[in-house]
Amino acid sequence: MKTIEWLGNKLKIIDQTQLPGKLAFSKLRSYTEVVAAIKGMKVRGAPAIGVAAAYGIALGVQNIKAQNKAEFLSQLDEILQSFAAARPTAVNLFRAIDRMKKTAAAADFTTIKQALIDEAKRIHADEEAATECISRLGAELIEDGFTILTHCNAGSLATAGYGTALGIIKAAKEQGKKIDVIATETRPLLQGSRLTAWELMQENIPTTLITDSMAGYFMSRGKINCVIVGADRIAANGDTANKIGTYTLAVVASENGIPFYVAAPTSTIDLSLTSGEEIPIEERDPDEVTSIGGVSLAPKGVTAANPAFDITPHHYITAIITEKGIINKPYLNGLKKVAS
Repeated sequence: MKTIEWLGNKLKIIDQTQLPGKLAFSKLRSYTEVVAAIKGMKVRGAPAIGVAAAYGIALGVQNIKAQNKAEFLSQLDEILQSFAAARPTAVNLFRAIDRMKKTAAAADFTTIKQALIDEAKRIHADEEAATECISRLGAELIEDGFTILTHCNAGSLATAGYGTALGIIKAAKEQGKKIDVIATETRPLLQGSRLTAWELMQENIPTTLITDSMAGYFMSRGKINCVIVGADRIAANGDTANKIGTYTLAVVASENGIPFYVAAPTSTIDLSLTSGEEIPIEERDPDEVTSIGGVSLAPKGVTAANPAFDITPHHYITAIITEKGIINKPYLNGLKKVAS
């Protein structure tokens, strides 16, 4: 099952808004359709967003008609700006945009379109390779008999590869370890119940679904051996942006002496930001909070807030698992080493 697949003149994605009820695929034929798919959460997860954007850029440039390279780059810039405005928090998106821009600048005008397709494929391959390494390294932290709590979705759907948090869980199972997973539902868009539970069931990994507010109950009763989550951006000091609710889990895990791991590729590390205070937080439509599937959950006209992410301070994080190694505190030097 491929989350994202390049078909030469179009991009095929799993429409994640239709899971778990239906495994549906969308074929995107223009860069504007790819931008819309990212904004509309048809494709989501920091690494997958970066991969989709790279392919979307490659798709968009095929329709550029330019007489010279300067004209080409000017039209390319309009495409890049559209993707940059799609979602603000996941740094993988901006890293992919930067790689595509640099590739175009270095390419010969006669082969620039193919060069961008090739670079998008490399970005995809890099993320696939990274998630496989993360999964193998992280699985060494999982002991036989562990029950693991995870939040949101950080599997194949979110990474266009093997997965980060869920990749570690899958790799631990492949090593023959008996494990159980507790997955939070992850309000307001229910990525945990719709996507994570679905992915884990495909792998025949025992999974218990809980509401977000139940996590403290299970942690306080010794039911959780560790927490593993993904990340959308990691600042230079180790502060991490991830799905809203992650910070709460980290605090409760710390209170109960439970290891809290962040699993993410180095493409998610943003050394330009000194701390999590500088990470932009996406504010989404309040309707996502007040309704689900068009069914109202709140009184009409009530005010609702909908930040999509929160920041987990680095001191709550036990270790950061990357494809280049497991980084322990203090994070600044370790992150610089793997991300430079």
